Formats: sequence, C-alpha cells, structure tokens
Amino acid sequence: MKILNKNLFVLSFIFVQFSYFCAIFTITVDLVMKTLEKLFAEKLLKIKAIKLQPANPFTWASGWKSPFYCDNRKTLSYPSLRNFVKIEITRLILERFGQVDAIAGVATGAIPQGALVADALNLPFVYVRSTPKDHGLENLIEGELRPGMKVVVVEDLISTGGSSLKAVEAIRRDGCEVIGMVAAYTYGFPVAEKAFKEAKVPLVTLTNYEAVLEVALRTGYIEEGDVKTLNEWRKDPAHWDAGK
Repeated sequence: MKILNKNLFVLSFIFVQFSYFCAIFTITVDLVMKTLEKLFAEKLLKIKAIKLQPANPFTWASGWKSPFYCDNRKTLSYPSLRNFVKIEITRLILERFGQVDAIAGVATGAIPQGALVADALNLPFVYVRSTPKDHGLENLIEGELRPGMKVVVVEDLISTGGSSLKAVEAIRRDGCEVIGMVAAYTYGFPVAEKAFKEAKVPLVTLTNYEAVLEVALRTGYIEEGDVKTLNEWRKDPAHWDAGK
C-alpha cells in the first residue's frame, strides 16, 4: 500500500510539473507571436507597404472597396526584410506543422516567398494558379506533387480567404493533404475565419490588421480620424461606401 501511495504521489508530481511546463510553453508562444505581429507590422510600415486612401479606395479581387491596402510584395525589394519573412515563415512551419513533404505558394504574390521557404527547408515546391493555363499543358498546379504528400501552403495575404482556399482545393484534388497555411498578413475578417474553419485548414500569420493599426497609430503613420474610417469600413467591408 505504501509503495502504491508513493507511486501515485510521484505520478501526480510528474503530471503537475508537465501541466506547468505546458502552461509556460503556451504563454511563451503567445508572447512570441504577439511580439512578431508588432515587429513585422513595424517593418511593413517602415517600407510604406501599408497604403491608406479613404477618398480614393482600392478595389480588391473580391470586388470589395477598401481604404486600406497591404502590399507585402514590397518586402521582396529589401534583402534583410525578405530574409526575415523567409526565416519567420520557416520557423512557424517547423513549430506548428511538424513533418512536411512539400511547400505550395499561391500565385502570384506568394510564389517567391514560398520558393524561398521551400529552399530553406530543402523541400519540393509548387505553385497554384488561380485558373489553369489556357495553353500548353493547361496546368493549375505548376511543379510536381505526389499523392499522399503533406503540404503547407504559403500565402502573402488573406482577405476573404476565397483564392487561398481554392488553392487548397486544387492540392487536395491532386491527392495530397494540406496540413496548414502560413500567410504574411490577414485582415481577420469573420468570413475568412469561418471559411478556413469549415475547410479544416489551420492558419498562422506573421501579422494582422489589429497589430498594424495599433503600431500605425502609435508611430503617427495614421491619425485618430483615420481609425474611425477604418473601423467603419471593417464592420461591413462588402458594403462600405467611401462617400458616407
């Protein structure tokens, strides 16, 4: 009985220590992610990759009008920042998704980032077109995937999530398993979050709308009046009217 009680005590002690370790690890990961979100936001603002045009809104591929635009592709022109994006996406893939067989980039914005990450991981790389080529082999996926491969998709930006998840569907039709997606930036729209959840695709991003807005306001990149406009837009971006 004494031996049994002693064993139970040891097991309980081990369980408590393990739970404590898990809690600390979770907190540490959360802090690292929050730091990364703001750090990358600062870097995007520094190279003026964030555009604000309330009076002359941008038109997205979805047809939505927006006073806010994030041009992640500008990071490619800055070697140190390009390397930062490559390293951070690579790190997130290793931390979050474990065993990966191939990297896929979504055309066209995420082709270079995806190729850089695949090179860093020494993995095969493919990219997925929005529509098949209208000539030649009429490929939708450029490169070679083998059935059963575990694939992580790299994307530059998530708005509604429509084009990103079309790429996921194409890869799945090829007989592969999409185990997750890493994007440089997300607007965090509920419609996108719902779509990713329904498609069962875990999404991790380097930064997001809230982090960019917070840093932009703190650094004087935008004014308080701009925040009101941006918040009104974000409430219902599909029906936002710049004239109101």
